[in-house]
Amino acid sequence: MKAVDEVVVETGHGITGDRYENARHRQVTVQSADGLAAAAVDLGLEVKPAGTRRNITIDHGQVPTTPGARVRIGEVELEVVRVAAPCRILDDEIAPGAAAALRRRAGTVFRTVRGGTVRIGDEVSL
Repeated sequence: MKAVDEVVVETGHGITGDRYENARHRQVTVQSADGLAAAAVDLGLEVKPAGTRRNITIDHGQVPTTPGARVRIGEVELEVVRVAAPCRILDDEIAPGAAAALRRRAGTVFRTVRGGTVRIGDEVSL
């Protein structure tokens, strides 16, 4: 994972250069800093955004999980596909128990309804 200040998101394709670019449904993953903080309490140590392998971390609020719900991040509009299940690799990458601590907090998988550029600091409409 590599942190960047902005990403280009293409309608129907996802984030340019991402390994899931052009995937049918798993185009963008979004997680919440609030969810990571709650997981950190359960785990007993900090859970850094990059450690979860999600594309975008919003700094406040809970990411919607109801299929069909929409989110706007800057000029990009996303539609919920499903909850993102935490991967067992997280137990090796972060700490034993990380996958369990992130269950139901690991973010949401979206498809791209309207593309554009997402930048750090963009407004998020949940």
